[in-house]
Parts: sequence; structure tokens; C-alpha cells
Amino acid sequence: MVVKGLFESFRPDHVAVEYPNTLKTRILQGIRRLPLLSVVHYEGNDGAFVYLPLELCDAQVEAVRLALAHDIPVHFIDRDTEGYPLDHTPMPDTYAITRIGHDAYCRAYMETYRHAKPSAEDTLREKTMAWHLRELGKSGKKVLFVCGLSHVNGILEMLDRPQAPVIGRISREKVGLAHLHRESSREIMTEMPFLQATWERHRSAGEMPDRFQVQMALLRAAEKRYWKNSKEKVSRIQFRILNRFARNYALLNQKLLPDFYQLIVASRGAVDDNFAYEVWDLGSDYPWQTENPGLSVLRLRGEDLFLDQKRIRFHRQFKTLRRRLIPVPVKEKRRQGDPEKWKKEFSGNAICSYPPEDVAVEGYGHYLKKKALQIKREENVRIEPFSCSLMDGIDIRETIRDWSSGKLYVKSELPLKGKVGSVVVIFDPDFPKDGKENFPWCVTWLGEHSQESDMAFYSTPAGEVMDGPGISRCQYGGFMLSYPPLRVYDIWQDSYFSAARNKPEKLLMAAIDYSLEKHVVYLAADPPSGWCQSMAARLGKKIVYLPLGTFSPVTLKKIRQFHVLDGHGVRRYAKDYL
Repeated sequence: MVVKGLFESFRPDHVAVEYPNTLKTRILQGIRRLPLLSVVHYEGNDGAFVYLPLELCDAQVEAVRLALAHDIPVHFIDRDTEGYPLDHTPMPDTYAITRIGHDAYCRAYMETYRHAKPSAEDTLREKTMAWHLRELGKSGKKVLFVCGLSHVNGILEMLDRPQAPVIGRISREKVGLAHLHRESSREIMTEMPFLQATWERHRSAGEMPDRFQVQMALLRAAEKRYWKNSKEKVSRIQFRILNRFARNYALLNQKLLPDFYQLIVASRGAVDDNFAYEVWDLGSDYPWQTENPGLSVLRLRGEDLFLDQKRIRFHRQFKTLRRRLIPVPVKEKRRQGDPEKWKKEFSGNAICSYPPEDVAVEGYGHYLKKKALQIKREENVRIEPFSCSLMDGIDIRETIRDWSSGKLYVKSELPLKGKVGSVVVIFDPDFPKDGKENFPWCVTWLGEHSQESDMAFYSTPAGEVMDGPGISRCQYGGFMLSYPPLRVYDIWQDSYFSAARNKPEKLLMAAIDYSLEKHVVYLAADPPSGWCQSMAARLGKKIVYLPLGTFSPVTLKKIRQFHVLDGHGVRRYAKDYL
């Protein structure tokens, strides 16, 4: 897009590019086919084939495209060189151009490599290009020259003094043009195809897409595909870890943004192989393909272009398709009836819960209690060098870690004081947006027997989504469980908790106040507020925070959905609909 901006502001009469004139016919033919991908190929003197892919993001390709679109003469002024060595000179990340500008970027590079000595092949090439530019300049017309940064210093020096034409090849036989195979476009393109496709779509509008925003768009698209194919969601914490991992990986390689490979590795590390595969599949898919290219189709690999490739293998998980060899009859759920009629008949005067779901929620609450106590026990472990007692056993990990010192480390497990009295789970904080709430229904339920806890929650309203007569499906925004039962007053009407700024705070304050034990479990995406932590400290309680992203999203989804029955009598037939 920089080339297009310079082209429009400079309005050249001629365009010169760093391509040899021996390949001009085939290169022009390939560029006219864009956005279909082409490869110029020929056989060198040593019998090895040379391949030149024509890509959308190549500045020289863009310059030629603009010249052809405006009927401006194009000049290929580079020297046809055999056996040109591979150049591995490090280049600064081009993303810096979006912050400091193209001019500052180029000047910084030129100043850094001002005293670098070019190779003999580069000197001949720069002499050839300088001679052609001087010849074009004699006409007095404006010439736009597009070339690699590594040649700019040498060409500028040679333009200041007369040049003679350099002897070199003026023609080449058997230069071919082929259509790039779809699978090859996934492997050999310098920029990931998703970025190049985005650039092509923005090209007509004259907008330069931000590479960081393109990567975020790729991750969001992969997230949707991940949900469609795997029925899994990527949590905010996983996205945060992914971005931090990718950023640090890029910085280790002296880059501002991660490349495609680093993005895939970060996706696999932060989420799983299935998500990483979706990122790769979307990011490497080039949309402009054809079954009848009109040319021979060429399939290339990275080795053919001497690319610095890295191999990655996906260990994807697939769902079992056959669970039983012999089908077992299963009782189907009843779906007869009119949901709109069920909705009108739902009174909500004597609501109750569905017992199997109560068992699931209570079981998950006990699981969170055990998890929290396990974390607290691990925090109470002290490791110290062995002196006179083995304490609670040898700490193998620390001993191996400090093996060079020859010390033996033992661990001391301090007793844990207190148990868990309340559990709070926040799926969605439900902060009002434009005065609207997604989970406006706030209810407090008392346990029906000694095995159930008292429960307060906010959710979607009962009676909106019906799964049967008197059976309404709802979704928790968050809930609180307090043990033992039959103690909790309606916290949503209790003025004691009116200081809470939002629903999660009110649930947590109630959990702290009603807890008969020392610890309160808080499962949410964000840590508890300082106000709640201060309240817990004043009451002699401790909040054990568990990040929501560390738990199975599949289990959380099952727990989050529940049903409200319109009276105890509905329990007799609810199993036929649920």
C-alpha cells in the first residue's frame, strides 16, 4: 500500500522495477492474472530450476500492476544473474512502518548498513540498475523505481557518476509460467494467505490493513470455526495468554509482531491442537482459486525455494462416531405441544427446581470446595534444606533443581485451618449496557433438605423459553451456594448488601456474611474487588479465587443451564421433556 500511495502522489511517467528484462514477458503475463497466483520458472545453467512466485504483497508486483492499470511504460532494469547467493541479512519488522512511517524506516535501515560491502554479484546488479536509471532520466520525465532496500545505498552512490552498460545475458530461452497449486499456496507464500487476501480486498479502497488487526480477525474467525467443529469456546483468559505468548515469542526473534508459525504455536499452547489447526487452515487458505487456470499447474514445496521452514504437527482430537455396535432403543423426549401456549400458561407462582440439576450443581459446588482446599494446602507447604528431620518427606523437585549444591530439601506441610462455607460462581458479571441487563431475574432459593445448600442467583427470566408445559429453560449469570441450608434471607431485598455495586459483588458479600467457615470460594473471570476482600478480612474470612478459564468450558456450560418448574407437580412428568 506504500507503493500505491507513492504512485498516486508522485504520478510517474515511467515505472522501473528490480526484475531482469529476460523475464519481462512472463512476469507481465503472470501479473495480469492476479489475484490468481503464478510462478515464473526457468532452468539455470547448472540444470537446477529457478522459481519466481508472483505475490500480491510484493512491492514490485504492485508497482507493475499500477503501471499496467494506468498505461504507464514499465522497465525491467535488473541484471540476469546466475547462481545468486542466498541473502540472510536481518531486516527490521515492517510493522514499524505503521508507527514511524515508510521514510523513517528506510532511512534508519540505510544508515545502519551504509558501510556494508556488497558482494560482487550485487555490485554488478547495482551498476546495471544505475545505468538504466540514468538512461531513463535523460528523457526528463518522472521515474518511479521500486527495489529492495539492500540495494538503495549502492545505487544512489552510482547514480552520482557516469556508468557504462554492464555485460550480461540479454535473453533467456524456455522461460515458463505456471499456475501455483492450491496446496503450495499454503506453504510457500512469504506472507500468510489470509493477510494477502485481506490486503487485496482493501487495495481498491486505498486502505492499508493493520497486520495486528488482521491477526486478531484471523483468531476470531478461527474461534467461530472452532466452536462449529469442536463445540468448544476460547475463554478470555486463553486469548490473553495466547496474545502474551505470541508477543513474547516475536520479541525473542527481534520482531514486533508474531509471524504465522509463531501464531499457530501460541494458539496450540494457549488452547489446543484443534484450535491451532483452525488457525492454520484459515490463515493458509488462499481464496482465489480456479479449476481451469489455463496454464500448467505447478506444485512447489518450501525446499524448492530454499525457505527457512519449520514443521508443525497437529494432534487433533476427534469425537467418537460409533459408540455401540448394536443400537440400543432410547426413549425419545416428548416435544408435542405449543411452546407459545406453554409460555402463556406458565404462572410462576409456585416455582421449584428440577432435582437432577440440583444434584449436578451441588456436586460441582463440592468439587470447587475440594479444589480450593487443595490449593490452600499447597500454599501451606514450606520447603527448606534438610538439617535434622525429614519433616513430611523429601521434596524431589527442589532437590533435583539444586542438585549441583549437593543439598537435600524436605517439605513441611502446615495444617490448614478452616473449611469452605460458601461458593460463588460468576459466568457473566452482567454489567448493564444501555440500561439493559441480560440476566435480570434475581432469586433466592432455600435448600429443601439437609443435602442441599441455600442458593441465590441471577439468570434469564423464567417463562421466556419453554421446553414443556410448566418447564422453563433458564441460564445462570451467576450463583451463590451457602452451607448448611435454611439460613439465607432474600439477599436481593436485604438492605445489608445494598453497598454492592453489581450483582457479583452482592453474591460475594452474601457468601462472606453467611459463611460459617473460614474460606469462601469465588470462581469468576476476574478477581474479587478490593471492597469484598476488605470485608472478608474484617469478618475473619478468606476468599479463594479460582480463574474461570482454568475449568472445563463443557462442564461449565452444562452447569450454567437449568430449568424452573411451575410447581412441584411438574416434577412428575418433567423427565419426559428433559
